[in-house]
Amino acid sequence: MVRATIIGSGPNGLAAGVSLARAGYEVRVLEAADTIGGGVRSAETTLPGFVHDICSAVHPAALSSPFFQAFGLADRIDWIVPEISYAHPLDGGRAGVAWRDIEKTAAGLGVDGKAWLALLRPLSRHIDGVVDFTGNQMLRIPREPLTALRFGLRMIDQGTPFADLSFRTDEAAGLISGVLAHAPARMPSLAASAAGLLLAAAGHAGGWMYPRGGAQRIADAMVADIEAHGGSVESGVHVTDLGDLDWGDPDAGDLLLLNTSPRLLLTHPDIPSRYARAIQGYRYGAAAAKVDFALDGPIPWTNPDVAQAPTVHLGGTRAEVAASENAVARGRVSDRPYVLTVQPSVFDPTRAPEGKAVLWAYIHVPANSDLDATELITRQVERFAPGFRDRILAHHSVPASAREAVNPAEIGGDILGGAFTIPQAVRRPVLSTAPWRTPMRGVYLASSSTPPGPGVNGLAGWHAARTALADAGERATLADLF
Repeated sequence: MVRATIIGSGPNGLAAGVSLARAGYEVRVLEAADTIGGGVRSAETTLPGFVHDICSAVHPAALSSPFFQAFGLADRIDWIVPEISYAHPLDGGRAGVAWRDIEKTAAGLGVDGKAWLALLRPLSRHIDGVVDFTGNQMLRIPREPLTALRFGLRMIDQGTPFADLSFRTDEAAGLISGVLAHAPARMPSLAASAAGLLLAAAGHAGGWMYPRGGAQRIADAMVADIEAHGGSVESGVHVTDLGDLDWGDPDAGDLLLLNTSPRLLLTHPDIPSRYARAIQGYRYGAAAAKVDFALDGPIPWTNPDVAQAPTVHLGGTRAEVAASENAVARGRVSDRPYVLTVQPSVFDPTRAPEGKAVLWAYIHVPANSDLDATELITRQVERFAPGFRDRILAHHSVPASAREAVNPAEIGGDILGGAFTIPQAVRRPVLSTAPWRTPMRGVYLASSSTPPGPGVNGLAGWHAARTALADAGERATLADLF
């Protein structure tokens, strides 16, 4: 039996493992950390009984992913799909609220309701076309050209200074800016606009769902499938030099897939100099400074709808959010940073002891920053939820400079696998119609540093596995495997 060795057990590595194990390969997944899952791990980082997600917490693209649809992820774990996808509080108790029901969202935005519908209803109604356009290599003809055109026009609309003309109220402008700011990029920018519009459209299509019990459930389901098809997953195996790795015989059809930073490819003894230069030129972006909080009860948000939103974007007005993100682009951190928060225990009592709660939060910071974001995040939450500070039982902070030790793929604390720019969306990490394939025989890159980029959707892993199978002359469609 031919072997497939996969380095990294994040969702893309596990997606590749599932695909190749089902295709008949003897799959072996190697994970550097002591626990499996990469970006979908959960642990008690603060106090016993408080379950925190290590990286990804909410998964807007999971159930719209073609790979996870074929895998049947919706039926393998228990998903929570809240009525509110995300909320954006403002001073004075006001808030913009993105309900899963787009009509209800528009009704809550008053004079900006029609503009919200015009921006997002065509995309949410054609979410499969949006996912096809954004979830594949960009050098291709999309399956739904009209949807791709609609997406592109809206990306330009929200990714340029004209975006300030889109909405008249702080609620609507803040609501869209909060989701656009997920990608650490200058605002406005086409890159931030593209990422945010995909997320916003998903919020009105399937919703922003998350697994009951923690993100770890996603990894556990995929590992179980790999093992059911004869594969294995080993933790505590840190591969730092491909020249030292016995991954098999490429002449016999053995494969090596990397769910890692592309930099690991530089250690391959047969890497061509031209490809090595391209990998060396691949850029990494801003980083994340994350804090987990164990709380003595729910967060006392001033706005009651925000209390029912698992995902809450903090940062104030659209101008404040842009100022925060642009400060990071200039190498510093705002005193009032944009904070991405998730309060999963609102609908998931398994995350904390009875009556208690957890909060997951991070801010964007310059690469390799050693900033402890605890106080900055606490002040921003307190701004919209007076009394939050008094609810804190414990916290666990991971600065950007420490993230690479948690996950070696996060270079400098970059959680997205590379700088999020339009050029790197096309050249990720090299300009190619099949960027998952490397020049080394039998070696493939299967990480978020390849298309479609970041997100818990398994697509980079599937594309790498599909490319490897096609190179071996084997039919490779999702319908063939599931």
